[in-house]
Amino acid sequence: MDFLSSVFVFIAGLWAGTINAVVGSGTLVTFPVLIALGVAPVVASMSNAMGLVAGTGAAAWGYRKELKGRGRQLLRLLPASVLGGLTGAWLLLHLPEQVFAYVAPVLLVVALLMVFFQPRLQSWVKTRNQSPRQAAQDRSRSILLVVLIYLAGVYGGYFVAAQGILLVGILGVFLAGNIQNANAMKNVLTLAVNLVAATSYLIFAFDRINWLVVLLIAVSSTVGGLVGSRVGRRLSPKLLRGIIFALGLVALGFMVANLLK
Repeated sequence: MDFLSSVFVFIAGLWAGTINAVVGSGTLVTFPVLIALGVAPVVASMSNAMGLVAGTGAAAWGYRKELKGRGRQLLRLLPASVLGGLTGAWLLLHLPEQVFAYVAPVLLVVALLMVFFQPRLQSWVKTRNQSPRQAAQDRSRSILLVVLIYLAGVYGGYFVAAQGILLVGILGVFLAGNIQNANAMKNVLTLAVNLVAATSYLIFAFDRINWLVVLLIAVSSTVGGLVGSRVGRRLSPKLLRGIIFALGLVALGFMVANLLK
């Protein structure tokens, strides 16, 4: 990779780290850049995922205040994310990319609808929980939440792009708090998935990793993650929801365009 190509990757990583902290679709910036520079798709996916671990960690640190009082929730959901990430990483190493190319747009549409209607859906869930059968409903809702977090982890371990939007949509509906709290938890769960996937690549596909790409994206996405967390935390819930929805539509456009090629 020549100097100019390295500059392009660095800039893409900076932007990806920023929007990952605020929304979660940074791979849709870095992945196309890597492909355009001639990096093989699977190598690009693995190297990009490993590089973005540092940026996701920076974003999680930047949102730490919004995580206050949510330790138990995170501990309950982290195993589902980790197991999902392992499953997704295994699928990436064994299945053709076309499988998720068809599933990903559908999942993203569902996530965008959940983000868009989050206040109403959250209110509806709370209203139903005020019935005499609240305990049973709470248990069913908790099981459903864990299953959805696992499936989002599978998606993230296989195809990193836009997993943050899926998580924000799920968490925003099923957990108490505003979308900023959901975004903070999203960063931690995404970090868990990316760490698991990166470890799997190191063990089973070490020879398919481009370490220069990993280094460039790791450094630039860390800076972007810190910047993005500072910006994102100051946005109103309504504006943040609008940004997530807009970038989600862009992500959906990329996915559909790839299917029509």
